[in-house]
Amino acid sequence: MTAPSFAPILAAAEARHGARGLAARLPPVKGREELKAYPDDRYLSQMALRIFRAGLKHSLVDKKWPAFEEVFSGFEPRAVRAMRDEEIEGLLGDRRLIRHLGKLRAVRDNAAAMLRIAAEHGSFGAFLAEWPQTSIVALWERLAECFKGMGGNSAPSFLRMVGKDTFILTASVVAALRHWEATEAPPKSRSERAIVQSLFNAWKEETGRPLAHLSMILALSVEE
Repeated sequence: MTAPSFAPILAAAEARHGARGLAARLPPVKGREELKAYPDDRYLSQMALRIFRAGLKHSLVDKKWPAFEEVFSGFEPRAVRAMRDEEIEGLLGDRRLIRHLGKLRAVRDNAAAMLRIAAEHGSFGAFLAEWPQTSIVALWERLAECFKGMGGNSAPSFLRMVGKDTFILTASVVAALRHWEATEAPPKSRSERAIVQSLFNAWKEETGRPLAHLSMILALSVEE
């Protein structure tokens, strides 16, 4: 499928929000060296935050996060991996936390998975930095395979949180893709997501903009 020009999409977003207003809403994107320099304990913290935010009001989870940082030893991966079952289960008695046993266990499982990836690449940040934006949907799949709670939009949302360049297939982005006749149906299958990846790759080449900015502009071209 040939990607439509991004120029009318940008013009529509600027018409709705103004050039300055649009620019103010574009998410930050980190470069390769910034991703490598970001500590793995912060990646684990942000991954856990994304998992606990799912289905809940973000402000509620964020307010409780200092307590999570405390009980999970600042999310240092080796310390979290070493937590015993009894310690994890004991967190259910801590009223400062969101007491969901499955998600609490996922933090330890994900610490172990992150350490395995770090052992292969030098750090989890290096793993993310090395992954090309031209196949970002494959990174979503890799994260979903390796980590608990990273299915659906959780993987791209986590990547957005830590600054790895990615688009996200939010309802607004999907609606915009259909509005601009870039796709005919919501991209659910691997092949459909690959088509969307090719569209974003073409728009990135056309505009020189990061995927995250293209994604946000696309969404804002059809919503207030």
